[in-house]
Amino acid sequence: MARIEAKDPLAEYKARRDFAKTPEPGPKRGKSKGNSFVIQKHAATRTHFDFRLEHDGVLKSWAVTKGPSLDPSQKRLAVMTEDHPLEYGGFEGVIPKGEYGGGPVMIWDAGTWEPIGDPDEGLAKGDLKFRLHGKRLNGEYVLVRMKPRKEDRGRQNWLLIKKRDEYAGDGNEPTQEFDTSVKTGRTMDQILHGESAVWTSNRAQKKSRTVRKPAAQKARAAKPRVASPVRKGRRS
Repeated sequence: MARIEAKDPLAEYKARRDFAKTPEPGPKRGKSKGNSFVIQKHAATRTHFDFRLEHDGVLKSWAVTKGPSLDPSQKRLAVMTEDHPLEYGGFEGVIPKGEYGGGPVMIWDAGTWEPIGDPDEGLAKGDLKFRLHGKRLNGEYVLVRMKPRKEDRGRQNWLLIKKRDEYAGDGNEPTQEFDTSVKTGRTMDQILHGESAVWTSNRAQKKSRTVRKPAAQKARAAKPRVASPVRKGRRS
């Protein structure tokens, strides 16, 4: 009997990208066991947050339009996208304009996740419960798959919902509170232009206020002054 090859979970990821043009990681599948998660702010055609959970050697991925919330009353649309390689969890940079998903990418949050129940069953049923242990997001969440509609055109729409626990807060929107990378401390604009994060300690602020003289002005200041000769008055 001929051997049936398992479907490559990164086939779609590979098909969408030209790795000679984009700095994104190649389609290499990782080890089957792991529990990392990452949330990447992505300014593509529309700015959104890519929510990724490590599972079975890849990052299961959803594009969350408004980003994750800590308010249990908020049900955030999360469109399931193609699986990404584990290495993508460390990617922060700029996808070139004209390429798939062109625009800056920021690591907005990262940490580990803990499934509540069997994650494979949760994904299959469309009811994935889990806990996050991140730098900005913590506590219980659930991803719930919505019923398909004709207008979805084959997309899998889910809802990302915060469960009420000690980390929840009514009106708490961390994506509005934090706008820098947890990896580099950079803003989206700094990532786009390849700049480093600006250190803002009191010492640095004082240093930045120092006015530097132009080179020509420095040269004039360093040159010693010559006293003018004393003019003698006429004798009568």
